[in-house]
Amino acid sequence: MAIVLKRPIITEKGMSLAESRQYVFEVDTRSTKPQIKDAVEEMFEVVVRNVRTLKVKGKVKRRFTKQGLQVGRTSTYKKAYVTLAEGHEIELVSGAQE
Repeated sequence: MAIVLKRPIITEKGMSLAESRQYVFEVDTRSTKPQIKDAVEEMFEVVVRNVRTLKVKGKVKRRFTKQGLQVGRTSTYKKAYVTLAEGHEIELVSGAQE
């Protein structure tokens, strides 16, 4: 498995967690907590204290078109909440200065 971290999840909740040194990433569904920890430490050169993961189920989406009702589903993905050690931080959004 080459790519463990897919992208950071930048939401209002994720940004408020960043103040307490917690960051949210979308990760490969087959990745383990030690793999996620190693990937974050290698990519951002920080010390990771804790990793929590969860799988987000895809939602069923429906829409009405001229051809009738179309039904689809969004993808299921895995999220990881990564807590960093004291004194370490990740700058996810460039130019986000307060």
